[in-house]
Amino acid sequence: MEEIKGFSNKILEINLTDKSWSVSEASIEDRKMFLGGKGLGMKLLYDRLKPGVDPLGEDNIIIIMPGVVTGTSAPCSGRFEAISKSPLTGIIATASCGGPFGIQLKTAGYGGLVIRGKSKDKCVVWFDHETVEFKDAAHLWGLDTVETQERVLSSSKAESKKEATLAIGPAGENLVRFANISSGHRFLGRGGLGAVMGSKNLKAVVAKGGHYKIVPAEPEKFQKVKKKANQFIKNDAVTISMGKFGTATNVKFVNKGKMLPVWNYSFGDHEHAFRISGEMIKEKHDTKVHTCKPCSIMCGHKGTFNGKEAPVPEYETLTLLGSNLGIFDTDAISRFNDICNKAGMDTISAGGTLGWVMEAVEKGLVSPDLFVSSTNSKKDELSSNQEHSDAVDKTQSGTRKYSLMFGSIDGIEDALESIAKGEGFGKEMGLGSRALSHKYGGKGFAIQVKGLEMAGYDPRGSYGLGLAYSVANRGACHLSASLMAFEVFLGLLKPDTARSKPQFVKFVEDLTCGVNALQTCHFTMYAYTLEPMLTKYTPKFILKNLMLWLPEVALALFDFSIYPDLFSSITGIKMSSREFLKAGERIHVLERYMNTREGIRSRDDVLPDRMVMETIVRDKKKRVVPLKEMLVKYYKLRGYNADGIPVQRLLQKLKIPSQPCCSV
Repeated sequence: MEEIKGFSNKILEINLTDKSWSVSEASIEDRKMFLGGKGLGMKLLYDRLKPGVDPLGEDNIIIIMPGVVTGTSAPCSGRFEAISKSPLTGIIATASCGGPFGIQLKTAGYGGLVIRGKSKDKCVVWFDHETVEFKDAAHLWGLDTVETQERVLSSSKAESKKEATLAIGPAGENLVRFANISSGHRFLGRGGLGAVMGSKNLKAVVAKGGHYKIVPAEPEKFQKVKKKANQFIKNDAVTISMGKFGTATNVKFVNKGKMLPVWNYSFGDHEHAFRISGEMIKEKHDTKVHTCKPCSIMCGHKGTFNGKEAPVPEYETLTLLGSNLGIFDTDAISRFNDICNKAGMDTISAGGTLGWVMEAVEKGLVSPDLFVSSTNSKKDELSSNQEHSDAVDKTQSGTRKYSLMFGSIDGIEDALESIAKGEGFGKEMGLGSRALSHKYGGKGFAIQVKGLEMAGYDPRGSYGLGLAYSVANRGACHLSASLMAFEVFLGLLKPDTARSKPQFVKFVEDLTCGVNALQTCHFTMYAYTLEPMLTKYTPKFILKNLMLWLPEVALALFDFSIYPDLFSSITGIKMSSREFLKAGERIHVLERYMNTREGIRSRDDVLPDRMVMETIVRDKKKRVVPLKEMLVKYYKLRGYNADGIPVQRLLQKLKIPSQPCCSV
């Protein structure tokens, strides 16, 4: 087995239109400035994608990038990133995944994969370290994500343990705008990247790795950093809790902070929230680890649901397809999750869209007569595990009528199936809540930003998160700057004030972009920033006051040096904490600049009316998010003009070319 020290700058470029492929080289300068993962992928897309391209057209591009730590033995190093233009939002889409594809891509000798064009026929792309093959996929069309991966790997001529697959399900084939891409039992979840693959007639991509071994450039330093990183993860209270209860551990904090989405974000808490908590799920469903590989946090779990073993739904699924719809039955939510996973659909956007639909029905904007689905599907098998009410009945041969209302599980499986198939009103629901509200009304309770449905945290309980949602580059993304962690989970930052929030949003955005360029897990940020001595042993009351009144001083206390140390020890490229954070800023600003070329302006940095004009039901504080005052300060800190566009001086400082490149 040959060795690669740290990284490969070889980029595999595939053109589906003429079934050709080539290998290009990313520059060392780009590697230093954009690191890898999301960062380097963003730069590759910027160099290749013209503004104004149709996301579902032949000219859109998908880029798949392993990270710097991918393929090493660093903690949580199995992740990879996808970058494209989103059919849901019309702007840049990014998604991170913990499935096996990134490792096989990197050990095949490639530092990235670029897919462009459109195949005339339905196809699968297969590659290893020296060749690319284009295979017929007509026999795979219509199969779900699990069946597709099983069929593709079983029919391959290579060893399946050294192969990994990216695959879409029926939702991607039918161009559902929030279709996702599966890799093993993990997903590139947000922004509709599965629809981009479907629009290219690309059912799956198979990477055969194992030809190269990834070794750090500075092995002794790497082992020291790795040891420290693992110790921090082992000691940190948040990552310990994630390991015990999965991401559902968040439920108790969110419910207490009145941030739980209930009835399309009308309520912020619920007396039955404990039923979907990590603690209750562990007890009721006898859970055990079912995680990404390799992983040190172990937040992924599986257990017994509906009489069979299944993945524990993630926090976002438990809330968006659970409490947001008024449902606290974990067996039912598991069924909804299974439908979405097999069809290849983002559970956040699916749940957010259904929440809008239920409220639109209540308000008389959408007629219940629209809800009709076919019966010639696996729906009847899935329904055998539950009691269906009389609200679901057969109407005519081959069809059934269903209803959608808060608090009822009836009809949800039908709705999800009809979305995935693009049938009837399901085809409209597959466009997402923004498109529905533009057609039927109800824009104020379409809980989305820039077209992306909001994650499972109500920002009226976390003003910093409200700002982060509004300015997040891909839309209402909780992972752009997870301020709810400081404000609600850890109690370090007063949640219901605008003070210091712009400073912390900018800092966390930049750090997060650096983490996504390394492509390690977001959850490591808890351990790597809170376990170092300065933050760990500063008395909490002092740290809280500094964060509120002197944010610049507080931010200086945060030691995140593990990240640049990992980068340096793996690549051999020296990187300080300051340079690492600057690289994160460069990545974030480049993405913002690319979005402004697609028309994004300050008018788009908003929150749903519900968040800024309505208070949470039963909230004694009557909170709404004071967005405008935070935005002015944020733009100034960022170096944007009043319309939210990065100014020329900022682009020059960050060495971002201000003209469309399209040079490759």
